[in-house]
Amino acid sequence: MQTVRTLHALREAVAEFRAEGARVALVPTMGALHAGHMALIEAARGPGVRVVASIFVNPKQFGPNEDLARYPRREAGDARMLAEHGCDLLWAPAVEEMYPDGFATTVSVAGGLTDVLDGAARPGHFDGVATVVLKLFNQVRPDVAYFGEKDWQQLAVVRRMAADLDCGVEIVGVPTQREDDGLALSSRNIYLDEGERARALALPRALGVAARAIGRGEPADAALADARGALESAGFDVDYVALVDAETLGEADAGRPRRLLAAARIGTTRLIDNVAVEEVQRVNLSVTMFG
Repeated sequence: MQTVRTLHALREAVAEFRAEGARVALVPTMGALHAGHMALIEAARGPGVRVVASIFVNPKQFGPNEDLARYPRREAGDARMLAEHGCDLLWAPAVEEMYPDGFATTVSVAGGLTDVLDGAARPGHFDGVATVVLKLFNQVRPDVAYFGEKDWQQLAVVRRMAADLDCGVEIVGVPTQREDDGLALSSRNIYLDEGERARALALPRALGVAARAIGRGEPADAALADARGALESAGFDVDYVALVDAETLGEADAGRPRRLLAAARIGTTRLIDNVAVEEVQRVNLSVTMFG
């Protein structure tokens, strides 16, 4: 696996892939890689496909009081993982390469996708996401890009931006990968101490119970209130627990795909998770096994 750090070297490497007749798949990451990221690499691989992974801790998507400075950075280990899983090229630019002196452009996705949920809790976050993802698309010029479904709102924002701006990139969501006990894999899980890690299981459990209740027709408001109460009882400071339309993130109507999303902080660590309400059988299995 080759590692490149300048846009010129990246363009040369991708041009070689194109000269081979290969399709190019992009897996954007901020590093601190785990099995969830490797699932994206595995999904991207295929005959005639070259996989490009990016590692860039994007300062524009962190708020002033968030964890940019302490966000885990371990490029050497990440590169080994990527190579072992068949990644062809690592794009690892410095901040100065991504945002050179004089950089003055911001990409915003307006409306209901970005002013609710994490958009409300983290002002400006999705402008930073949209800006860096569009830059990655323009730099790598992939045919397809893979994103994890754990950050469902981010996936929805990227899909909207790619469609609105005619990026010509297919956006593929890959199901959330979980630990054996049900906790969604996240680079931020390393912040959890032993006690917090045990209490963090309340997040997938609460979502599972609420999804089961909503799926069998019980009032959504009561299910959401119960989920919030369960999280608070476990020691979480809850940002939101919400039932939304899976595509628009607006009001969830029966007959359309619905998604249950939550964000909550335990100690100093903010965790997010989500489940599809229609996936009642899978969610119930998690609750039975780990509840």
